[in-house]
Amino acid sequence: MKIIMLGAPGAGKGTQAQMIADKYGIPHVSTGDIFRENVKNGTELGMEAKKYMDQGALVPDELTVRILLDRVAQDDCKNGYVLDGFPRTIPQAEVLDKAIKELGDKIDYAIDVEVPDENIIRRMSGRRACLSCGSTFHIEHVPPKKEGICDRCGKELILRDDDKEETVKNRLDVYHKQTQPLIDYYTGQNILKTVDGTADMMDVFTAITEILGE
Repeated sequence: MKIIMLGAPGAGKGTQAQMIADKYGIPHVSTGDIFRENVKNGTELGMEAKKYMDQGALVPDELTVRILLDRVAQDDCKNGYVLDGFPRTIPQAEVLDKAIKELGDKIDYAIDVEVPDENIIRRMSGRRACLSCGSTFHIEHVPPKKEGICDRCGKELILRDDDKEETVKNRLDVYHKQTQPLIDYYTGQNILKTVDGTADMMDVFTAITEILGE
């Protein structure tokens, strides 16, 4: 079972990807993690990617796909995998499709965790983080016992730059321009499935397992 997770930043697709991986015994393959691991281990592909990263340039799609294929060729992926963070654009999806097809394989499902922008802005701008111990809270859903203070270590909670409303809006704009077209792309391949990401986390997961089959 080979799955691609889609959804705007803050939609919760990473959490769902990990839950799918745990339930079905397949790896959660995050492109960010693969890059970091290859660079850390000094692999040939990692060193090639590092040249671009050191210059602040984007890693070319072909190289990203090569690193991805290297990961999914490992033994733990033989029964499938959940891709999180790639593809982000139509050209990336096309390069990935071509590469997977050449291996005689295909993607089974593209699952879109759909959440309206206003919900995401409220969800992310309500986050508060403790830089001291790494704990996270939410002013509505998981508030700290004392406002602005971490329950765990007693240090101050902050609103990270990434979670500020303006930053979130900018990230959503980029998502709609670059990644939203993938919805149409995978609809055309008859593999797109959409779930309501505004529901409770476990209800979203139940909807996904109904699609995948238990």
